[in-house]
Amino acid sequence: MSDVIQAVDRALEVLIYLNKEGVETSVTKIASDLGVYKSTIFRTLATLEARGFVQKNPETGKYWLGSRLFTMGKSVENKMGIREMIRPYAKRLHERYHEVVNVSILERNPGEVYHSVIILKEESTQQMLTVNPPVGSSCECYCSAVGKCLLAFSEGIDLSVYEEHPFFRFTGNTIHSVDVLRDELIKVCENGYAIDKEEQEVGLFCIGAPILDRKGIAVAAISLSGPTSRMLSSDIDERIQAVCSIAHEISENFV
Repeated sequence: MSDVIQAVDRALEVLIYLNKEGVETSVTKIASDLGVYKSTIFRTLATLEARGFVQKNPETGKYWLGSRLFTMGKSVENKMGIREMIRPYAKRLHERYHEVVNVSILERNPGEVYHSVIILKEESTQQMLTVNPPVGSSCECYCSAVGKCLLAFSEGIDLSVYEEHPFFRFTGNTIHSVDVLRDELIKVCENGYAIDKEEQEVGLFCIGAPILDRKGIAVAAISLSGPTSRMLSSDIDERIQAVCSIAHEISENFV
């Protein structure tokens, strides 16, 4: 981290913080939550505001993300053709089983736990899930099928971050220790897929498989999710094979 420019790093930290907060936030609260002097945060926000990366509400004096981030985000989105290339495959998997299909990528920040972020979703109103996060939402990797695939097939994963950030037990099936997670990831590598059997929500079952580049590194992961009763009422092995086949086909054709 010796090459990090502190002022730039702080500005990025403020942007990440505002994005996670999801609402307009005061200088005082930002400074308090980030453990930085209020005057420093004020100067950082003023600089970001001058460039259009944040905007100040003149009525409340609070700050939120600016329009420049939106335009830059749309530019990145337009160049991230992977979503449109994958969509026909995700749609085919959805139409075969009429369950929710998600495609997610890995989100990693130094010193923080790993999250998967949904970039594509195929679903129907007839098969909506109780827990059904939208495109753009993130989830802890250790308790989801796509997340475990991304951890198992990515480079530079440091599981020691979980020693400083305790596991949250969403259900009785949630992984709750680094050793258990490490063993689970070994199994995922051996099998080529991951299972989330009510680890995040009771009644929800999910199958995930990695989408790999030519070096065998995950660029994304695809999953098939549905109520446990419905997912296990038919041939689960067939569904696992279908998810793995789709992931392999995408990897072969586009990555």
